[in-house]
Amino acid sequence: MKSFSESYKEAGVDITAGYKAVELMKKHIARTMTNGAEQIGGFGGLFPLDLTGYTHPVLVSGTDGVGTKLKIAFLTGKNDTVGIDCVAMCVNDVICCGAKPLFFLDYIACGKNYPEKIADIVAGIAEGCVQSGCALIGGETAEMPGFYPVDEYDLAGFAVGVVDRDKVIDKTGMKAGDVMIALPSSGVHSNGFSLVRKIFDVENTDLTVTYPELGGKTLGEALLTPTVIYVKPMLALFDKVRVKGASHITGGGFYENMPRSIPKGLGVKIKKEDVRVLPIFKLLQAKGGVSDRDMYNTFNMGVGMSVVVSKEDAEVALATLKEQGVDAYVIGEIVPSEDGVILE
Repeated sequence: MKSFSESYKEAGVDITAGYKAVELMKKHIARTMTNGAEQIGGFGGLFPLDLTGYTHPVLVSGTDGVGTKLKIAFLTGKNDTVGIDCVAMCVNDVICCGAKPLFFLDYIACGKNYPEKIADIVAGIAEGCVQSGCALIGGETAEMPGFYPVDEYDLAGFAVGVVDRDKVIDKTGMKAGDVMIALPSSGVHSNGFSLVRKIFDVENTDLTVTYPELGGKTLGEALLTPTVIYVKPMLALFDKVRVKGASHITGGGFYENMPRSIPKGLGVKIKKEDVRVLPIFKLLQAKGGVSDRDMYNTFNMGVGMSVVVSKEDAEVALATLKEQGVDAYVIGEIVPSEDGVILE
């Protein structure tokens, strides 16, 4: 007998909508299947662990959500890119440990299950998984009437990767004179949106408005620009040089994230003039009257990820990243310091 509950539907949960959403998302999930991974449908996602070539394998996990950037998706009706953000926020963390992402699971909670909308969200998640080379092996869509507004949802997920113990990036060997390289971001990524929403008053603003600084994009388009996924460029970099530290620049900006990749007693000296600040951040600062300190302590400012390598390896590192389509550049130098980040 086909599963159906009229009473549950009257309470706000339509089981059949869930079935339709699963059918619509299957084609997107299929794009992400790596060797041996099995698609969703059971009670758990299966992933055969091929440890060929690993001496002392270590599993590395990361979990995160999209945050209040989702409000921009609700207001614009565009739901097919925030899934990329969800994946990016997890796999970019995992890659900072040196780990190759293996698989991803998502969690979508909504006030009402609109199957086409859920499929759009999952299409973005699948695209993020393709970009990072990991399989989407499972997830959960929870319809929660009365808990979320009918047109809103929350989105989170987690990734698992693997790395050999002796290749874990753990800050050892970093010394004064090493250099920090910046990998550019695509925009605000998925952090600081509570401040973004306040500055632009997005709930009461026409998000189709354009600003000269945004190069023809509407405000909504600029704010929804997906987070860059750095997995493949970073894996290529690991093959060429020793990366001594890596930071995913998320909430907390430079001041919170960069010190996490630097050992005690050392810091990074950065000249503001050397930071390639993206126009969206200049616009945010001007409209919001935000101090430099708060900008660099909230946003990525155009730097989505940073890595530390020896000065002798910098040229090879930059060339490798360029081959991967990343216009990276030296942003600072490691110096003796207890301050973490010295921004001049």
